Amino acid sequence: MKSTELPCSLPLTRHRFSSRHPLRFKHLALAAGIAASLGNTTAVAQTQMRGSAATLMEEVIVTARKREENSQDVPILVSAYNSDQLDALKVRNMESLSVGLPNVSLDDAGTAKGYANFSIRGLGINSSILSIDPTVGIFVDGVYMGVSSGMVFDVFDLESVEVLRGPQGTLFGRNVTGGAILMNTKKPGDELAGSIKAAVDGGGPGGLNKYLMGTIGGPVTDTVGAKFTMYLNDDDGWFENQLDGEDFGAAEQEMIRGVVTWQAADSTDVIFRWEHAKNDSDGPAGQNHRNGDGVEAATNAIPGVTSSWDRDSHDFSIDERGFYNTKTDFMTLEINHDVAFGDGTITNITGWRTYEAQSLGDIDSQPFWIFHSSSWTEQDQVSNELRYTGRFAEKANLTTGIFYFNSDLDYHERRLFGPNVFTASPISFDGGGIYGVETWAIFSSLDYDVTESLILNLGLRYSYEEKEARIATLPANSPLFGDPTCNIVAPSPSDAASCQFDFEDSEDWSNWSPKIGMTYLLSDDARLFAHWTRSFRSGGYNLRNTALPTDTIPAPYDSEDPADIPGPFDEETVDNFELGFKSEFGRSRLNAAVFYNQIKDMQRELNFPGALGTNQLIRNTADAQIFGIEIDGAIAVTDSLLLTASIGWLDAEYQDVKADLNGDGNIDSQDEDLDLPRAPELTYSVGVNHDLSLGSVGYIASRISYAFRDESAYTDNNKGFITEQKMLNAGVDFHTNDESWVVGIYGNNLLDDVKHGGDTQLPASIGGTFAPLAKGRVLGLEVTYKF
Repeated sequence: MKSTELPCSLPLTRHRFSSRHPLRFKHLALAAGIAASLGNTTAVAQTQMRGSAATLMEEVIVTARKREENSQDVPILVSAYNSDQLDALKVRNMESLSVGLPNVSLDDAGTAKGYANFSIRGLGINSSILSIDPTVGIFVDGVYMGVSSGMVFDVFDLESVEVLRGPQGTLFGRNVTGGAILMNTKKPGDELAGSIKAAVDGGGPGGLNKYLMGTIGGPVTDTVGAKFTMYLNDDDGWFENQLDGEDFGAAEQEMIRGVVTWQAADSTDVIFRWEHAKNDSDGPAGQNHRNGDGVEAATNAIPGVTSSWDRDSHDFSIDERGFYNTKTDFMTLEINHDVAFGDGTITNITGWRTYEAQSLGDIDSQPFWIFHSSSWTEQDQVSNELRYTGRFAEKANLTTGIFYFNSDLDYHERRLFGPNVFTASPISFDGGGIYGVETWAIFSSLDYDVTESLILNLGLRYSYEEKEARIATLPANSPLFGDPTCNIVAPSPSDAASCQFDFEDSEDWSNWSPKIGMTYLLSDDARLFAHWTRSFRSGGYNLRNTALPTDTIPAPYDSEDPADIPGPFDEETVDNFELGFKSEFGRSRLNAAVFYNQIKDMQRELNFPGALGTNQLIRNTADAQIFGIEIDGAIAVTDSLLLTASIGWLDAEYQDVKADLNGDGNIDSQDEDLDLPRAPELTYSVGVNHDLSLGSVGYIASRISYAFRDESAYTDNNKGFITEQKMLNAGVDFHTNDESWVVGIYGNNLLDDVKHGGDTQLPASIGGTFAPLAKGRVLGLEVTYKF
């Protein structure tokens, strides 16, 4: 398992980012101090640990190489947590998990609740367009998630979470150029067991947030086991809408999950999982503040209400509460069959997921109606992976397999403009598209023991992908042009006709993702590793096309055929060169790596004025490079005291810019001098965990952690940015000695730091920004009973 870790917070004035600056001396000193303190373990006594401190030092079994092994044995940097460690750290969702992971930002985009906007090692996206593939792939029980929506919800009853840092293309495929996140749900145990957990928290100007969770499972027969899990969340809303003083951010979430295991034979086991989840929540808490040009929103016509707010506040005022409603069904069937050949295992994992969503949001983020947007989404995916894992001659670990993935996505967007924006009456524009993705791949990975100390790490994956798109341009479907309201996804009586598709195309891509590396065992507890690997991010099409062929598209994006504005854009390639060190000394752990990434044909979303205020164009804008360092570790000072720390540093810069990123009409050195979005220079964290024995009564586990994340660019022109984050978390838990009862109080974001999911620059006709807010300070009480 890795160290305890943390996020960050941010300033108000706009200034140049420091990612182009040399590594500051104080940062080097901090990194050296962490390495020295965590590596110096000779004075630590070898006595037995207990309680939460011991839990956090437990070995974690991971599947980063598609076989079970200790996380410290894997020649990549992995932040892994088992179920007890997730409980000890009070990890509530994926966003809170990223608190302190070096060079990792697991943010919720905020435009729609639960939309994953993840970035690792400076590779991330700033788009909520569902046809834009992520840089960080999410895998649940071995199944790749085809869309980023609905991914930042509760992690209750997970067996483990693994955050793999760096490209993972050989074993996990496309769209893992930044890394991969593996989430594994619990299976029933050998004995009947269960738990009930209730929690309530708050701390903002709004109401309370209530949780109720429960699980029970165990053997049904000698060969069959079953487990049932339920999760309920009723959130009154942490925020207050300054327009009417009402609580805002309300959400009702429910999830039920069933798992059945069957030992079909001595050599064969079957695992069936089914999960159903629903979410009904308010729309985004969009804050309008001064944008990167120094422009604020127009003065509000409603007396006494301001339409532009302090960036360093949780204040906002909007007239449309909006909503975001989702429904997800997810099933997996896993079969494991042991074979004599190589004393190996054949595994087949079939996954099916359907996702439905409807949303409405106040995009102008003002207390009067200028620009609102609603959407309808339906996505179905099916995948299958068949693989073999075995070991030969006590020297070679082989993993090889084939993979298939198919996804069908229907997306519809309706842009709603208030009176007097276009006409005296409200008016709407409709569009979106139908998107089909089909992928298949074959892969192999070999870890060969050249000597007792030297291991050769080889891998290769061949992928083929085809995408088809039918797109309806939004401005072309509007009563303004004589066309009735339409809907691609779910026609209703109010929708007089289906949308007219004015763009249809298909494209395919194929590539090889190799890996060449080696691991050198310095001792039983320390190892060096080095590798080169290549990974790809999918090309594709833009389903949110707001530009008409007659629009003036800035050079060099215009083409001989202006109708190709939605794409296709090409795939993005990342070459990763990495040298790392992993060690365990006594009761301490120290891991570190230095890496260099070369990014070719970087995919970005570019915004410029158009028919509907802002056009969003997806293009391959540049080649870039990212150099980085990561160090994380932990040391048990005593049986009851554990210290953790981490630091990450990035130097990211453009090499060859192919786009007018700053919008001045030229492609020159000024574009190359801009900072890469989502690449904060410095991240670090420190944490303390302590257990206090109460004798026969139980013990008290306390924890405190602090994390920092630098300011970073959000938009390619650097006018939109995410301010620095300073995150202080703490908690105290009482445990009975038999662990049947745990009662705790906790505080997250105790500094009440302001965090935005994005910082979209609104056009001059509206002014300011659309910057969805995350919750501030949260104080809570949690009670758990285990049986």
